[in-house]
Amino acid sequence: MADHASTSGAAVARVKSTASTSSQYGYPHGHLGFLSARELDALDHFRDLVEARGLYRRGPPASHDDPTLLRFLRARRWLVEEAFKQFKDTEEWRRSNSIDGIYQTIHLDAYEQSRRMYPQWTGRRDRRGIPLYVFDIKTLDSKTVAEYERQGAKSALSPSPTKATDGKTAPGLLRLFALYENLTRFVQPFCTQLVADREQAAAPITMSTNIVDVSGVGLKQFWNLKGHMQAASQLATAHYPETLDRIFIIGAPVFFSTVWAWIKRWFDPITVSKIFVLGAHEVRPTLEAFIEPRNIPKKYGGELEYSFGELAVPDPHWQGVVQWEDGFTRFPTGPMLWEAADDGERVVCVAYGTEADGTPRRRRVCTMPKAWPPARGSEEAAEGAAMNTTGSNSNPTSTSTSTSTSTSTSNTVSTLTAATVVDISEGTQTGEPTKRTMHDDAVQTEDALTNGDAAVKPVLREEAKTAVIPPALPTTVA
Repeated sequence: MADHASTSGAAVARVKSTASTSSQYGYPHGHLGFLSARELDALDHFRDLVEARGLYRRGPPASHDDPTLLRFLRARRWLVEEAFKQFKDTEEWRRSNSIDGIYQTIHLDAYEQSRRMYPQWTGRRDRRGIPLYVFDIKTLDSKTVAEYERQGAKSALSPSPTKATDGKTAPGLLRLFALYENLTRFVQPFCTQLVADREQAAAPITMSTNIVDVSGVGLKQFWNLKGHMQAASQLATAHYPETLDRIFIIGAPVFFSTVWAWIKRWFDPITVSKIFVLGAHEVRPTLEAFIEPRNIPKKYGGELEYSFGELAVPDPHWQGVVQWEDGFTRFPTGPMLWEAADDGERVVCVAYGTEADGTPRRRRVCTMPKAWPPARGSEEAAEGAAMNTTGSNSNPTSTSTSTSTSTSTSNTVSTLTAATVVDISEGTQTGEPTKRTMHDDAVQTEDALTNGDAAVKPVLREEAKTAVIPPALPTTVA
């Protein structure tokens, strides 16, 4: 087990790196606090549209916060009508499948079974303050998945679930989405409030960084998981857009190009462009460019005592910020939400779910100061700086005129090495336009990123080569 406490009272320093330094087109641009004039206009238009069509209430409090609305806008390249369509579909899907109710009342053993199978928050963040997840694929074998889906289909997820679904989502998959709710409603809001060591503290955290370990996974295992991976990934991409910053694939076998051949069509190319395969000799230097060594699990060359399956390891940087309550010294398993406390001066983490004996759980886990959103003056300063640097490059009505162009940029991307860190896109849709061409798979790709070869080894920036990325894995989202 990891060391869960720190005796040091030293002030937390902000960490800078190539990865954390703001660029004209990467994170945090396109995020709240760093919007161009055109992006702000798109957000205003989007609010008006979803309100007029009965899907949004301005409040206070608003039915949906601005960071959530912005995720849909970024996913659709600031095309308001396209973002509305995806938002509407998501709201209907959530209502039909009782996603809110499942998250707050799910049986804790059902939640824990899902948590142990899928990407897990380590309790740590990358250099920009984005939560770091780890996913060990070899634990996801076909027998485990079959039993998981069987139990999900026959067992009640909560004491009084809605029996009806949208008719499209397999009941056995619904537990999985409690984990996405945990990401967007607990982990990301928590990381947003941890402003002391974030370089871009004015921007909320709405994404995740993922280490996906595929070492020891054979072709047969991938093949047996094909149906489950496809269903889970497509639903996640559709209903939790722009929650992924990047994925680092570690331990990729040589047959990944075969796997990619049947997976690449499941995803928006934007999602695929955020996935990078690392050779064994490049794991440590590349991860350290994005993540402090103390926050990288030892298995991948870092200093963190963390094993897959373990609950989030408390960060010493939380000391003096997080005040534990009710005997807790770390975050427990199960659904959690942040609620206002002390007249809005603090937020309290409340653990929900249903205990094994059927008792509803509602326990205060901790409190912390409400540090975000920032004071109005600093927020306006950030918006002004963003307008001055990106205002002419983020047209919400841009050159795209169809659905295909609004959702596609590239289904290939350079593999990532320490030498290429500065040139990697941050994954937002505010970049400069590039020359595009149509390939035989009918997907638009950027000419500068395409050579049609399978990715097996990372390549250096100077070589100006690229490679097809390996497959996005289940539960990763654009």
